[in-house]
Amino acid sequence: MFLSELKIWNFRKFGIKEVEGKTEEPGLVILFNEGLNLLVGENDSGKTSILDAIKLIVLTQSKEYIRPDYEDFHLPLGKTDEKDRATLFRIECIFRGLEDKEAKNFLEWLGIEKDIKGNPLYFLRVFLVAKRKGKNVFHDVKAGVDEEGSDLNSEARDLLRATYLKPLRDAEVELMPGRRSRLAQILVSHELFDSQGTDHALVRIFKDANEQIKNYFKGLERDGTEVSDKSGKDILDEINSYLNEFFTTEENKQAKFSITDPELKNILEKLELKFTETKVGLGSLNRLFMASELLLLKRGTYTGLRLALIEEIEAHLHPQAQLRLIEYLQDEVAIKSGVQLIISSHSPNLASKVKLNNLIICKGSNVFPMGDTFTLLEKGDYGFLERFLDTTKANLFFAKGVILVEGDAENLIIPTLAKIIGRDLSKYGTSIVNIGGTAFLRYSRIFKRENDGLGLGIPVSCITDNDMRPVEYKNIDPSVKTINEYTAQELEEYRRSRAEDLNGQGVITFISPNWTLEYDICLGGLRKEFYIAVLRAEKIKNSNKIGLTEEKKKDIDERVVTDFSKWEKDGLTLSQMAFEIYYETMVEKEISKAIVAQCFADLLISIEDKETLKDRILKDEKCKYLIDAINYATSLSVKGND
Repeated sequence: MFLSELKIWNFRKFGIKEVEGKTEEPGLVILFNEGLNLLVGENDSGKTSILDAIKLIVLTQSKEYIRPDYEDFHLPLGKTDEKDRATLFRIECIFRGLEDKEAKNFLEWLGIEKDIKGNPLYFLRVFLVAKRKGKNVFHDVKAGVDEEGSDLNSEARDLLRATYLKPLRDAEVELMPGRRSRLAQILVSHELFDSQGTDHALVRIFKDANEQIKNYFKGLERDGTEVSDKSGKDILDEINSYLNEFFTTEENKQAKFSITDPELKNILEKLELKFTETKVGLGSLNRLFMASELLLLKRGTYTGLRLALIEEIEAHLHPQAQLRLIEYLQDEVAIKSGVQLIISSHSPNLASKVKLNNLIICKGSNVFPMGDTFTLLEKGDYGFLERFLDTTKANLFFAKGVILVEGDAENLIIPTLAKIIGRDLSKYGTSIVNIGGTAFLRYSRIFKRENDGLGLGIPVSCITDNDMRPVEYKNIDPSVKTINEYTAQELEEYRRSRAEDLNGQGVITFISPNWTLEYDICLGGLRKEFYIAVLRAEKIKNSNKIGLTEEKKKDIDERVVTDFSKWEKDGLTLSQMAFEIYYETMVEKEISKAIVAQCFADLLISIEDKETLKDRILKDEKCKYLIDAINYATSLSVKGND
């Protein structure tokens, strides 16, 4: 049995959707995987609300007091008047995959549906309806296939409890002894402690210990002989002498010392779970707590729901520990042990590690499962992205906007340009993702949906090179068709075909006007700054040192003035200058694109008159495609249905 589907009407940020005929559809519908589900997204994207909605239906193994309150009723975005707050909300959970031993617990509420082959399958529909009158909140939990349903009794509902690990959990407190100890709750509910009662070995051990303690305070050894140390007997005798004075002869009250009542529950409440080392950090304690919680989820004879809800699983864990944990949960717990996991996270480390099919992106007031039935990703895309979607690239799942680029040069230069023109990517929540090649199609499909065709609502800019060689390239390879040999119609068709497969559902392609990013910068108004960067990178390469002295920078600046004067005197066109800087100097001498880009970015940042530099960049026609891409990705909205 697993939670297959969650529907929400008017709960917190999730309202309702109206269709033709004013039918009120749920504001949120999520289809969950049977195994691992990782909810990712920026802050306030609804991850906690989703987990809380589930908890209102299934409750928790720790028997927390959970009920709806006034703030749970939806208040539309932008509304502040309390009269606009909903007066009713509804949450519905549908459980599927029930085996016969599980289904027998819910017979009067079960429904039957057919799979794609026509075979009958059980399903269980449980729903909560909450109403408010003023600030007083009332709710009912029912189950059944019809709209009204019938009350779900406490015995059946007790089998629907989930294990819940809250964010910023205090694992040390949870594992300490006491009546409310989570460790005691786990052990009491475990089948190894639930069935043996007074015959349990721990009870016998404590009974024996109690007898020894009683004998000590009587002044006796285990075999009944007197002990040499009579201090225990003296203390008990003194206490009883006081009691003789406090009570009448008829009452005859006597005291005794013991460890605890020899009942299994009381014994378990005295236990503490800790590491063998005395000093451990919060991350280690957090993992110890999770390990203890798994005891209940992996019980062999349990016929209830095996579901774990974990908020911010990365809490207190360093990146490598996060990866090791999620890998184990994904492979050993979810797949091999049949436990369903619904986990929320802000960690790109985890998002990069789980299989794309197990990822659910929370964005705005909607969710986007990444399973193959929901996206336009093809089978081969899943394998490719799971191999190459590393931690750096996975930050796209948390972004308000995304810029996809081909390589290191764009990855270094574009954030600098964005900052100078007042569109700092970090301030706009926009992620730049270096895909390390031209596999834009695979990455763009992440943002596209199979059914509604609306995408994720995230503006995505794909910045790519034109890759048409300039006329000067004829000197390198006469067989290559250069840009001047194409008609205007052919050029337009070429650019259209480059973008055709990528564009749509919020994705727009921005293509360099001439050849490559570096060449186009050399054609534009920043060619001198770029030439300085190339020469600085050359010096760094030849000296094998990271930085340059101010004297060497001055020498480079003087060379640039000399070279440009010579080129102008020789009558070089802008295209010839650009080819000289980019190809003859940079490419032919095998100067690293990444180092050139870093030098160029550093040079731009060092220019004091930022307003003049900003004006130069915005007026540069060769940089326009980059500026357009930056503006779109930081616009926080998708253009039409592009």
